[in-house]
Amino acid sequence: MIEKLMTASLVTEVDSVSMRFIGAYKTTGLNTDPHLANMFTTLEPLSLTLTSSINRIKSESILEEKDADRDMQVRSLFYLVMGFIHHPDPAVKAAAQVVEKVLDHYGLSITGESYSTESSLISSMLNDLSKQKLLDAIALLSGCAETIVALQSAQNEFEAARIIWEQEKAMESTQQTATTIKKEILSLINDKLVIYLRAMEVVDEAVYGDFARTIAEIIAENNEVVKKRYKKEEPAGL
Repeated sequence: MIEKLMTASLVTEVDSVSMRFIGAYKTTGLNTDPHLANMFTTLEPLSLTLTSSINRIKSESILEEKDADRDMQVRSLFYLVMGFIHHPDPAVKAAAQVVEKVLDHYGLSITGESYSTESSLISSMLNDLSKQKLLDAIALLSGCAETIVALQSAQNEFEAARIIWEQEKAMESTQQTATTIKKEILSLINDKLVIYLRAMEVVDEAVYGDFARTIAEIIAENNEVVKKRYKKEEPAGL
């Protein structure tokens, strides 16, 4: 008998299962069954919306990574220049002081600002560092120019990731959340599709048997993964 999809399945697991269901259904000739057709007509857009919601979550994670990358480059620049302040060569030390004056105007605390504020401050700082007087000083500090280039690159990558995140976020604002969609898909699968296929496999095994077994296998594979995850999370001795 076909199992029901475990409600403890992750959003990504439900998304994967629903996509596999749709793919399997499209390889059959069961589109003439109005009941199944209605279920999959409902399931397909829900699956697409869930995938979009997951993509938004992924884009947010990527944005956080890109923000951490640029924070690291900001700190690298500050620490590099701070080191040159103590350089024994007077010319190098003087050059470091020129660059340090610009950095101190912004402060290392910019890494703790909001995304928008930090982007604005970094852009302004990079603009100040591109002025000729600063370029002459930077040229005397080994590795400084390369660090600034790395910071500019990290800033560009952050802004590109932010555009994608904002687009995904705007799209999701007009849609349901991933958790809500997951519940709808679980209800459709467990309360309608599974129940229907259980019955039709008995009534007409020749027509529905292969598809029912495919659905059963997909659900069983998913549920086994969920069960294994729960076993790992069980406290020792229980």
